[in-house]
Amino acid sequence: MSVVVSNLQDSTEGIESLSQAAVNAAQAVLVREERVNGVEVSVALVDDERIRELNRDYRGKDQPTDVLSFPMDEDDMDEAGVPTLLLGDVVISIPTAARQALEYGWPLETEVARLTVHGTLHLLGYDHEVDEVEGERMRRREEEILQGLGIEL
Repeated sequence: MSVVVSNLQDSTEGIESLSQAAVNAAQAVLVREERVNGVEVSVALVDDERIRELNRDYRGKDQPTDVLSFPMDEDDMDEAGVPTLLLGDVVISIPTAARQALEYGWPLETEVARLTVHGTLHLLGYDHEVDEVEGERMRRREEEILQGLGIEL
């Protein structure tokens, strides 16, 4: 299992702790969903302008959002020649996450973890927008994973 975090914004303040929160959260999802062998998830930390562009181009919504997921399900090889399944990309807007963390009253790392869990579950096929039952299933799974990380919302 591999989780790669890229900081694609100008700010580097606190990036180590935010990156670690994203790695821990994505790994927790993969463990919980029993997808630990030969999979890779990419997490990109971006600004509001970049996520607005992605949201506009891929979802037709010309506004920033907190997290987007782009499933890939592509086979690749790692440096050692071992087959790896690229599950996809999770893109998180750090400015939006910071505003939400302030509004919710918890640390930015908690919000990044929450958004990473949410986005990674989307990569695995969960979709809260399908119907109410699927939305509840996804919400419960998010809570279980976050609780396993010691995060109570």
